[in-house]
Parts: sequence; structure tokens; C-alpha cells
Amino acid sequence: MAERLGVEMDKRLEAGWFQRIVWSVLAWGSLGMLVWVPFLYVAIRRGRGSDWGAFAAFVVYECTVMPGLFLVPDDSDGSAVLGLVMLLSLLAATGMLLFAVFDRRTPQAMAAAGYGAAPSAATVQQGPYGYPYGR
Repeated sequence: MAERLGVEMDKRLEAGWFQRIVWSVLAWGSLGMLVWVPFLYVAIRRGRGSDWGAFAAFVVYECTVMPGLFLVPDDSDGSAVLGLVMLLSLLAATGMLLFAVFDRRTPQAMAAAGYGAAPSAATVQQGPYGYPYGR
């Protein structure tokens, strides 16, 4: 299991701000009909369970809200609720795309040493075993 977790943690999908904004514009420009596309891209590229869960959540959103656009009359309270749900879903997707889904780019110093590499022995300061509780 540790190997599986280690493999999943090594998969990174870095994106700059331009790519994040373009994915968000796709979601808003399509009025929410293509909001699942960036999450499918991330799920395929990175393959984490949480990415597939986000993709599945937006697919369920599409399958329930889009038919509701045609079934709910325009003059009822249901259309206002549906509009609010669509707006909140687009805001949630935008927040996820801008701040949560993609990994931050690693600084050049970290990239040179290798991501997740242990610090050198000169920088590690350790006291006696169990310090300060092992006295």
C-alpha cells in the first residue's frame, strides 16, 4: 500500500496561471456545459482518485442540471433555484481550477535537487533521541 501511495504522490500536474485561467474561461464561456472537461483532463493525466471524484461530481451536475433547464418553467421559483445552483457550481469549479486542482510549480532549487529530496545532512539538526521529551 505504501508503494501505491508513493506512486500516486509522485504524479504531479503543474500549470501556470495562464493555463488555469483558460480552463476557467472554458467553463464560464460554455455556460457550464463543458465544466467537466478540465476535470477529465486532470483525472486522465494524474489519475488520482480525488481527481476522478471531482470529474464524476461535475458529470452528475451536468446530467441533472442541464435537463432541468428544459423541464423547469421560466416563471417558477425552480428556475431561480436552478440558476443559483448553476452559478454556485461555476464558482466552485473556478475556485478549484485556479487554486486546488493543479500543483504549484516547483522552484528551480527544488527541481535541481529533485522533488521530495531529503535536505542535506548539514542542515538537519537533531537532538538526542526523543528530545525534548526523552530526558
